[in-house]
Amino acid sequence: MSTEKIILCGFADEADPMLDGQIEALKANGISLLEIRGVDGKSIVDVTVEEAKEIKAKLDANGIEVWSLGSPIGKIKIDDDFDKEIARYRNLLEVGNILGARCVRLFSFYGTDAKPEYFETVCERLKKYVEIANEYGIVPCHENEKGIYGEKAAQCLEIHKAVPGLKAVFDPANFVQADQNTLEAWEMLEEYVYYGHIKDADKDKKVVPPGCGEGHIAEYLPKFVAKGCKVLTLEPHLTAFVGLADLEEEGAKSDVGSAIKFESNRAAFDYAVDSLKAIIENI
Repeated sequence: MSTEKIILCGFADEADPMLDGQIEALKANGISLLEIRGVDGKSIVDVTVEEAKEIKAKLDANGIEVWSLGSPIGKIKIDDDFDKEIARYRNLLEVGNILGARCVRLFSFYGTDAKPEYFETVCERLKKYVEIANEYGIVPCHENEKGIYGEKAAQCLEIHKAVPGLKAVFDPANFVQADQNTLEAWEMLEEYVYYGHIKDADKDKKVVPPGCGEGHIAEYLPKFVAKGCKVLTLEPHLTAFVGLADLEEEGAKSDVGSAIKFESNRAAFDYAVDSLKAIIENI
């Protein structure tokens, strides 16, 4: 498969918590798209409008564009204060407009255990997210994630059928960790997928380099391209990084890393990029 058919993006905060280091890592790996999540040790959801202008200027000067807002929106408990979350969301989308973000990733709430009694509330909240995203001209994308309502493909499909305008970001490793076959998930969700995350996990649910786990990445990528999708965001999770704990459900801890030990976060990020490029070139 030609690499021209796929455009690489990166969660560069996994390479370096500081924006300068993120830019350096992206440029060194020939990547010009950023899924912006953590900047100078601060979550993108907490970045101010003035800070966003400074970030935008630095990214522009280095030829880096923001593809998506890698937000934690929706990673709250179903009974948490939703009005407070909406206020954070509006600030995030305002920041996203300044940064030129095309899309925003969202989640469907902890504390639901995918129980039917929560479905209506989950959908009402996601519809609100979609409505507000439309105001800002940003595409809302739901990510499958362990521990939320949309953990497995069947629940994700329920959500997408019930919430018009909500797209999907497809994450193989998260499905593996939820005991969901990724190829079956793709067949169910294909029509809704807008872009993909690249992260892999083995049978023990440990995160491993792309192509080394049960995510069937090499098998699903041709399907991804055939559908007309192009952007893949590297989200390696091969080492712990600044902000990781804030992405987890309270009390949870991701089993990051693999048998390979990396000397730095940057080394792990570079290795993941090389692994994905090798997969793409060999398809």
